[in-house]
Amino acid sequence: MEIRAEVQQATEEMISLRRDFHQHPELGFQENRTSGIIEQYLKDLGLRVRRCAGTGVIGVLEGARPGRTLLLRSDIDALPVQERTGLPFASQTPGVMHACGHDGHTAIQLLAAKLLARRREQLAGKLIFLFQPNEEEAGAEEMIRQGALEDPRPDAVCGLHLWSPLPTGTIGVVPGPLMASSYYFKVTIHGVGGHGGAPHTAVNPIDAAGHVLEAIKTFHTLEMDACKPTVISVCTIHSGAKQIVVPETLEMEGSIRCLHSEDEQVRRRFCQLVEGTCALYRCTCEIVFTCGNTLLSNDPEMSHLVAEVAARTVGEEHIQQEGISTMLGEDFAEFTRRVPGVFYFVGTGNPEKGTQVEHHNPRFMLDEDSLPIALEMQVRMALAYLTGQP
Repeated sequence: MEIRAEVQQATEEMISLRRDFHQHPELGFQENRTSGIIEQYLKDLGLRVRRCAGTGVIGVLEGARPGRTLLLRSDIDALPVQERTGLPFASQTPGVMHACGHDGHTAIQLLAAKLLARRREQLAGKLIFLFQPNEEEAGAEEMIRQGALEDPRPDAVCGLHLWSPLPTGTIGVVPGPLMASSYYFKVTIHGVGGHGGAPHTAVNPIDAAGHVLEAIKTFHTLEMDACKPTVISVCTIHSGAKQIVVPETLEMEGSIRCLHSEDEQVRRRFCQLVEGTCALYRCTCEIVFTCGNTLLSNDPEMSHLVAEVAARTVGEEHIQQEGISTMLGEDFAEFTRRVPGVFYFVGTGNPEKGTQVEHHNPRFMLDEDSLPIALEMQVRMALAYLTGQP
């Protein structure tokens, strides 16, 4: 049967699975129900299945002939968001919601495994279906640490994201940087406490923090190359407990995001600015970085293959290859950092259905018409990689 006809037949099951996952969202590394369904589904297809990183699931489909190995990845975790969509299949778990589309990704990947398992005798090589927990908080690193890229070792990796900023029916892909690195910082500024009526006897960390903010702005305007997108956001500042007491310390938190490979130099200069400014105002400071995501940069050849597959799936006029790179981060970068790979967007934005709402919003919804497009893309992508024919 032709691929598109198979996809049409599989759409009802895919939507049913997606809605079930949506009703029962689970936070990162707590996806016990979700991973149980995934594991049994893959076993029923005859795949070799194993757990990884607790709630992660990996299924391997071996073709009838030797060849290359492609890893297809789906994320499965939800977010700590109270859903406000009013959907009949809305989350039944208070304070937890699939507000990023991972429920759709999981259903797509399961049906891709089903359709590709039917073609086992036609396949030359192996397909790895990896279901990743805790994407929102860097679960890929833990899966890799526990051997997710071994037995078998993939030659390439491929992932997709249902993407509300793009219209339904559109595929977005670019070679090179697609999604930014993100490093979260916590700056603790130490001063000297005292009486608010005698500030000259104290050293106020709040004053130092104000100048730190200005130093960060100056870095943006005077030092950073505008052709190398960089965003430094300070999102929390906490200090003091009473209006007449100069506090001892101040805590400042935020993120540094770079859509280029020079993120280490940016963090180094950030430290120089913060430490130097604090010293100028007689304060000391401590700076701690936590990696959210590394830079997600697409392999040019794999990106070209996605574009060729998209031309067959949605038509060349519905492929977007400019203006889609974003300062948002994506944990799939941990795979592409180690194996050549590609990550692409499948548009799910439709203002008539209200599905153009940004990701992580309590009113985020998927246009379910985008699901069969994504499924066809993944099936064709897998076959194209293993056969060389898009």
